[in-house]
Amino acid sequence: MIGGNYLDILTKVAILLAVGFVFGKLAKIVKLPSVSGYLIGGLFVGPSIFGVVNSAHLSSLSFISEIALSFIAFSIGSEFVVSEIRKYGKKVFIITLAEVLGAVIIVFLVMYFILNQNFAFSIVIASMSAATAPAATLMVMRQYRAYGPMTKTLLPVVALDDIFGIIIFGIAISLARLNVAGTDFSLSQMVVGPLKEIFGSLTLGFLIGLLLTFVTKKQKLRDDFQVLSLIAIFLGIGLANLLGFSALLTNIVIGTTLVNLMPRSNKVFNSVNDLATPFYILFFTLAGAGLDLSILLKVGGIGIAYIFCRGIGKYLGAWVGAKSVKADKATRRYLGLGLMPQGGISIGLSVIVHQQLPEYATIITTIIMFSVLIYETLGPVFGKAAITLAGEVNGLDREDCTPATTTELQVE
Repeated sequence: MIGGNYLDILTKVAILLAVGFVFGKLAKIVKLPSVSGYLIGGLFVGPSIFGVVNSAHLSSLSFISEIALSFIAFSIGSEFVVSEIRKYGKKVFIITLAEVLGAVIIVFLVMYFILNQNFAFSIVIASMSAATAPAATLMVMRQYRAYGPMTKTLLPVVALDDIFGIIIFGIAISLARLNVAGTDFSLSQMVVGPLKEIFGSLTLGFLIGLLLTFVTKKQKLRDDFQVLSLIAIFLGIGLANLLGFSALLTNIVIGTTLVNLMPRSNKVFNSVNDLATPFYILFFTLAGAGLDLSILLKVGGIGIAYIFCRGIGKYLGAWVGAKSVKADKATRRYLGLGLMPQGGISIGLSVIVHQQLPEYATIITTIIMFSVLIYETLGPVFGKAAITLAGEVNGLDREDCTPATTTELQVE
């Protein structure tokens, strides 16, 4: 006989999936991204409002968030086609680094020096401001058939800044843990730990990706692609956690290795995306359920400061980076507006905070959820404004061209 707890968990999964599905449809009706609906739906069934799903359920279902985030990471890896990156050159690298550091530095300075928050909290919340939600940005580009200098710069920047964000987060979480432990940390401790995690993740991801490429090249059926990809993704999660590496970075590298070594790898990525959608819905609905409204009353000022500082940092950083590489005027002025969306990666990083820095998990997760809700709602609006002001709406219809190749994530 199946245990009662098991049945209860399955029931909660069904409820979360149903609520996310319905609220996602409602969000589309009012012209909002589906992810906003998932978050709001989760909020309603979570402990803060109706309590259909409680904290114990959220803890039991945390593995779903890790799986969904790894799916997203695997898909992001498909953006790093070496032949395309060569075309981008160092200009995109400089712009991306500038907009990432712009957000991180401004958030940290305000949190630590102006709002007098402690170092561990300030450095971690600042590092989580770096990542941009690629799905929301790409959705707007496709919907309005945007093309032009600004759009061509925006696409690779969005793809690259999640990598930068994960690396900076890895360094930040290491510094925070050393600070909380009360030890005097040296420069070597600050550098060696994060570098070990980063290079370990890169190596592990490459090896699994190499194996996945070798095996999938011999397959022809879509179902086989799907099964083998799931084996690789789950193996990446398990081994990364076992070895103390980043499951996110590992799965990004698995995807990157596959897309560069396997011809027509889009068949593999599409097979995974077909399966991933329910996990994405559960991921964001669970994230909404984890939002603690009572904490918002205590951290409201900090949360609002975080939202404004991140937006200002992204915009100014993109402007400085674009100006330094002598980008055109439209790119300098409007690129930052297209970098506002914040979503899956940041939420996934908050799961890692819960595991490695539990004393700050509640306040950081709540601020991030609040920020994601605001930016996922307004981010597409900023994105539309960016391509409109740059004069690149319907750019594909004016020129015989196609945008940079991207794998479509099944998250809106």
